[in-house]
Formats: sequence, structure tokens, C-alpha cells
Amino acid sequence: MSCEELSDLFELYSLGLLEREENREIEIHMARGCAKCGENLKNALAMNAVLISTSPEVAPPSGLKRRVMSSVGLHRKGWGWLGAFATACLLVVAVWLGNQERQRGTELAEARKNIVEVASERDRLEQALRILDQPETIQITFGKGRPQPPRGNVFVHSKLGVMLIASNLPRLASGKIYEMWLIPKGGAPRPAGLFQADDMGSALHILSGPVETSSLGVVAVTVEPAAGSQAPTTQPLILASAGA
Repeated sequence: MSCEELSDLFELYSLGLLEREENREIEIHMARGCAKCGENLKNALAMNAVLISTSPEVAPPSGLKRRVMSSVGLHRKGWGWLGAFATACLLVVAVWLGNQERQRGTELAEARKNIVEVASERDRLEQALRILDQPETIQITFGKGRPQPPRGNVFVHSKLGVMLIASNLPRLASGKIYEMWLIPKGGAPRPAGLFQADDMGSALHILSGPVETSSLGVVAVTVEPAAGSQAPTTQPLILASAGA
């Protein structure tokens, strides 16, 4: 199209009202750097700006929004309250489903934890029964004849390990734990595992693995920091002598 043919289209172009093909014709023409058409476009933009700025503000009819929304299928006359109600219901359902999913996840996590704890306790009891069932197991009793001391038994098997069964253990302060020690004859204490007592002051603790029963002198228990210690830091609550 020539400059003369385009001159009448610039006002519509500046308002975005041209058809696609006419719009493309102007863009191709302007891309060539036509000075005359550039001036015509500038004038058209200025004229539209003046007309818009001087136009009086008119309040739209009250039903205009409803009619426009209805024309595109977004609103139906007389159904406004029902649409709002439906939206509110969907929101409630979405929140409920989210809560249900979170609750289900929590319950599954708790179930997995319980299964692991039950399996661990079962394995520990089976291990305890294996130690008790062996004729080679050595039994050491401690705490007899003393007023309200920790009392119980230590069972030692050269291949299966050491098992401590204790009662009357005192309640520990926060950040503390019981630690068992194997003390060889004439040697230094060796850490043998950490454990806690239940609310009744009872405990079952097993150290698995081979033990040099011939050189074992004492099995002891002390109170240590929660992370345990490499050597006893308190006086032993339990001293079970293997030679007794």
C-alpha cells in the first residue's frame, strides 16, 4: 500500500482497531523508515490522546458488567449467589481434602515408626532369649543385700555378647543416659553401649558380639551425658564382678 492509501488508517492503527492484514501492511511500511508515514502516525497518536483526555467521564450502566459477563458465559442472570456458594463449597472441600491428606501422611509415618519399634523390640527379645538359652552363658547377679539399689543380672556369652537386666534404676535428669562398661582384669573400662530405663526403672540392654570372658573382670553402669563418654565420669551405679 502507498503512503496515500495508509494515511487514513493511522488513527485506527493507533487505537488497535485495524484488521490483521491492514495492521501488518502498516508495520511493514513503517519498517522501511518512511518519514511521511512516521509523521502521520505521530499526529494520529497525538490526536487520540487529546480526544481521550477531553472526553467526559460517563458512569457505565449498572447492568453492563452482568451483560458482558453473560455474553462470554461467565455469569448467568439470577445465579450470582449460587456461583458464590458453589465457589465457597469447592474451597471448603479443597481445604478438607488437604487436611485429610496431611492427616493420612501423619498416620502413615506414625504407623511406620510403630512397625520399626515393634520389629526392633522383637529382634531384641529374640536375641535375649538366644543368650539365656545357651548353657555356656555366665550369669552374674548384682544388688543383693542393699537397701533399694539397682538390682538384676548380667548374662555373658563368649560369642553372643553381654546382656544386662536391671530394676530400681533412678530416674535420670534431662540430657543424661546410662552407659554400660566392660572392665577387663587390670585394664581400663571400655564403652559397651547406651540405654535408658522405662518409667518403672527397669532396663534391658544388650551388647552383641564376641566377649573375652576369661579376661572380663567387671560389668559396670554409670550415668553419662546423652552422647555418652569414652571413659566413666561418675561413680558406678552397678558393679557386677565376673569373678563373684
